[in-house]
Amino acid sequence: MDITKIEAFSKQTLEGDATGHDWFHAERVADWALRFYEEDHGEADGQTATILRAAAYLHDTIDDKVVVDVQSQIEAVGKVMVGADFSKEQIDEVMDTITHLSYSANLEEKHELSLLGGYVQDADRIEALGAIGIARVFAYGGAKGREMADPRVLPITDFSDKEAYRKNANPSVNHFYEKLFKLPAQLNTPAGRREGEKRVAYMKDFLRTFNEETGLLKDPAFDLNDI
Repeated sequence: MDITKIEAFSKQTLEGDATGHDWFHAERVADWALRFYEEDHGEADGQTATILRAAAYLHDTIDDKVVVDVQSQIEAVGKVMVGADFSKEQIDEVMDTITHLSYSANLEEKHELSLLGGYVQDADRIEALGAIGIARVFAYGGAKGREMADPRVLPITDFSDKEAYRKNANPSVNHFYEKLFKLPAQLNTPAGRREGEKRVAYMKDFLRTFNEETGLLKDPAFDLNDI
């Protein structure tokens, strides 16, 4: 398996993205996925490490937030993996992971990923938490022209399906309550859950300080005590 071909394809697709789904995000997801796996299972062999990195590098290359024609991109990803000497079973595992990994893909029904897929999913969700998670929230909101915060617009407590979730254009700060604080309960792995706990605490501190400085989160809907 030639991971350099996967890496090059990911860089070409994601480099320069301004929504938080750039190449550096993909690279961090790969690093965290491998780190979490090795914390829980010991040193990964070459094949395991390559599968983890391939899925992490590719996970946003088929995302409709990044590319226009998702189906054509999925076909392109398959061709890249064939050209990188991945077996059919390895391609199937990576494709299953990247097509079912996202939060929105699991709104109506949770998809059970493979062991390695669970580590990549956790790494991607960890990237939505902590300091980098905060930065990505506001980067995405700014790229989409969303307000930073509006005390008159309260968080939506639940989304019925992916379409409703994607149509939501609430202020950026609402995203913490609508999605991010729900992620720790959905993490798959012991290592991922440990890191998630630390990062959520950091985000809560940030929002408390944000409210102290702005007064924009006074409504009970933004209360952090029950999160």
